[in-house]
Amino acid sequence: MAASLILFQNCTPGAEKTHIEPPKAKMKEKHLIMHGDTRIDYYYYMNQREDTEVLAYLEAENEYLNKMMKHTGNLQKQLFRELKGRIKQDDESAPFYKNGYYYYHRYEEGGEYPVYCRKKGSLDAKEEIILNVPKMAAGHAFYNIATYDVSTDNNLVAFTVDTLGRRQYQVKIKNMKTGKITGTGIEYCGGSVVWANDNKTLFYTSIHPETLRYESIYKFNIAVQAEPVKVFFEEDETFYYVSISKTKDDKYLVISSNSTLSNEVHVLDADNQDGMFRIFHPREKDLRYSVWHDKGEFFILTNWNATNFRLMKTCSDKTSKENWKEVIAHREDVLLENIDVFDNHLVIQERAKGLRNIRIIDKSTGQEHYIYFKEEAYSAQIGHNPNTDTAVLRYTYTSMTTPHSVYDYNMDTGEQELVKQQEVVGDFEPGNYETRRYYAVARDGTKVPISLVYKKGLKRDGNNPVKLFGYGSYGASLNPRFNSNYLSLLDRGFVVAYAHARGGQDLGRQWYENGKLLKKKNTFYDFIDCAEFLIEKNYTRPEKLFAKGASAGGLLVGAVANMRPDFFKGIIAGVPFVDIVTTMLDESIPLTTAEYDEWGNPNKQEYYEYMLSYSPYDNVTEQDYPNILVTSGLHDSQVQFWEPTKWVAKLRTRNTSDNIILLHTNMKAGHGGASGRFERLREVAMEYAFLIDLAKIK
Repeated sequence: MAASLILFQNCTPGAEKTHIEPPKAKMKEKHLIMHGDTRIDYYYYMNQREDTEVLAYLEAENEYLNKMMKHTGNLQKQLFRELKGRIKQDDESAPFYKNGYYYYHRYEEGGEYPVYCRKKGSLDAKEEIILNVPKMAAGHAFYNIATYDVSTDNNLVAFTVDTLGRRQYQVKIKNMKTGKITGTGIEYCGGSVVWANDNKTLFYTSIHPETLRYESIYKFNIAVQAEPVKVFFEEDETFYYVSISKTKDDKYLVISSNSTLSNEVHVLDADNQDGMFRIFHPREKDLRYSVWHDKGEFFILTNWNATNFRLMKTCSDKTSKENWKEVIAHREDVLLENIDVFDNHLVIQERAKGLRNIRIIDKSTGQEHYIYFKEEAYSAQIGHNPNTDTAVLRYTYTSMTTPHSVYDYNMDTGEQELVKQQEVVGDFEPGNYETRRYYAVARDGTKVPISLVYKKGLKRDGNNPVKLFGYGSYGASLNPRFNSNYLSLLDRGFVVAYAHARGGQDLGRQWYENGKLLKKKNTFYDFIDCAEFLIEKNYTRPEKLFAKGASAGGLLVGAVANMRPDFFKGIIAGVPFVDIVTTMLDESIPLTTAEYDEWGNPNKQEYYEYMLSYSPYDNVTEQDYPNILVTSGLHDSQVQFWEPTKWVAKLRTRNTSDNIILLHTNMKAGHGGASGRFERLREVAMEYAFLIDLAKIK
């Protein structure tokens, strides 16, 4: 064990070194036996959220962090002012038109939360406030509106509220004629609510109160005020996410029940709220499909005999797979990500060579064209298009140097209009920064994309601090995008880099398949090889290189910390999933059974041994660890707070270096951190101060 007094250098020139003793967690031996293997977990007892001893320890860790970072107090304040100062405080979203109204949300000066609004018929009409979230959030430390849905007669608004950060939502209803908000008594909603076309019946997702699995769909008739009626229940516990939605044309209610690799869709005529949902096509192992209704037909985006997905079509009354007809064939080098359907056009969102393109098809002539984008690294996607009877497509575009932009594109003429671009307050000029796209050759010969952004004029002399970000799980692609917060790093000489490691879908579905289950280590190797590439290209050196990952990305940097701690000066692990074996063996923990397709089921020895070989918590060993900052949320429903807490305690007992290991637990929030748009910036300022201080930038 390293010395119990941690050495930390104050960044003020000439300041004396300060010795501060970190909290010392009690060690209580717990034997965990599986497949004849015994693991000893000295911090297993920390999995008690209400235990006063555990809560006291978390508070002590927060106090220790405050003391250790006290010398960065002025820097944190300065960073917070910078981050907040770039945000247009009285901002407004791009409006969209639906069913007679223009909808938008706006922020007021100093407001933490949005005000949701609408105007009837014209943007010059009188504003109606749908939800005044700043007023509603008063008195709450955490407040989040997941979604809202307006009835087809435009009179009622159903919305879901979380005041804890654990993604357990209440359902409430606002009468737009009277302005009155009433509760429904529905407490464990999963977030999604949809009105049937009768304007009286509300469908919503219900979650299990302990496992938090999205498992049921209920309907609630507000006119009768009877008990909600269960219309669907998912019995298979590996199907973890059940949702309810309505097709774009308001014709069908759609239930989708999802596991990691399979799903099943049920549909019901939205005019027949008391009818029975019918299965669109029965679930099959490894079969995924999504549906869009269009004039008596359904388009189906599916991976049936198509690794990178293909597009099919069928009649509304003949929806089983044997009736599907191919519209767009599978391609090995192009991932079909998403579609949108209009009366006269079909829009396809594709990903080729890791970057998105948007493809427009004229339904009557079959003629097609693409919207191409010129930057080396960018992200574009289909936007919110609630109407079918239009030739105008709304899409969004951003890059690491281009702020988030909303465009309206005429699919007939090719003309487009910039409707809204994120305003960056201050002297930001995109031309002062440069974005690049590289490919690092991984140890097995695979080319792994890296996206970079930095200030122009940067010298590749190995002396630049680099923040390397990674995720690489669940098929979630890491899209290069603009983040005004990064300017506080870029303007201080940092390079911000994304490692598009396997486990995402950046280069197609196979990119995901090669980064999960028994190939999960490819994700870690890719990240390490990207770090080595940046060092070889003289962008940085280990003394200037920092890693960041959150959630499953926290698992990534946690594994990397064990495998190559010498590569990094510091690591930030946000709400990290680090105790993977113990968690995946405990089916009472939210989401566990649903994760078997991603990580494997450790009840099977092959998966147990493989997961154990990289689990960040289980592989902490006596070695020199880099400086590590870990963040957590007490009410986190996805990564339970005790995982990062235990990891920090164990790291301290094995770390043989004088580097600091810090834990910050947000005692009032969950997986996403603070809910307010400004309040969450305090956490960003803390992380940036940690990096800037270690990089010795004044």
